[in-house]
Amino acid sequence: MFPLSRKPTLAVWKFTSCDGCQLSILDLEDELIEISTQYDVSMFLEATRNQAPGPFDISLVEGSVSTPSEAARIVEIRKESKILVTIGACATSGGIQALRNFTDVSEYASMVYASPEYLDIMKTSEPIKHYVDVDYELYGCPVSKKVLLEFVASGLIGKSPRLPSSSVCMECKSNGHTCLSVTEGAACLGPVTRSGCEALCLSYDRPCFGCFGPKEYANLPSITEIYKNKNVATDELIRLYRTFNAHSELLTRESKALEEKES
Repeated sequence: MFPLSRKPTLAVWKFTSCDGCQLSILDLEDELIEISTQYDVSMFLEATRNQAPGPFDISLVEGSVSTPSEAARIVEIRKESKILVTIGACATSGGIQALRNFTDVSEYASMVYASPEYLDIMKTSEPIKHYVDVDYELYGCPVSKKVLLEFVASGLIGKSPRLPSSSVCMECKSNGHTCLSVTEGAACLGPVTRSGCEALCLSYDRPCFGCFGPKEYANLPSITEIYKNKNVATDELIRLYRTFNAHSELLTRESKALEEKES
């Protein structure tokens, strides 16, 4: 991805988020020590007070754009970054805070804040790619530590990373889990969700609720029809589609279609 004549620079940035994806980086623990010897970590306020100016070889960006200042800041970060990577559901699809996109955010603000007029927020929460070009997207809520490690390791040898491309069902079957949709009629998003989580929820007998977002060509109308035939209520399906990746194009389209049919 870049020449190795010098130690590459790495920056980690936070936008509107819970910090969970940055914590996933810190949770690499032993691997993080090795990463810090191979990369010049120029900016990572979650981990260090050191701040070095750009340009940066790789910028990892967590969080969505929810304020005017963030919209301006991501443009500047893009200018300073050779490779810009969004990590996690907030950065790749707007995150749980994008539920505001389906309603009036000012109504919620008035319920939560004593003086909402002082807030400087946008009506919608948008993924980073809405404002700048993004080179890679690493999905999940939070992002997969395994995928993160694959990405930063690939950069050191100058090759493109091998990112998951199958569905959660593939991970579920390879781990020997019983299909909860078949055996219990559960509304599981495994067939239409990107892999990368190692089918974690299924290992605890919980159906997938799509925290890695829909696959690029996921057939949401088909999965809706299947679960309606299993007597899953429409409002339950809408709630299932509107979680961590509610603002992703496929889930937004399907949840709005269901809502229109109900009205």
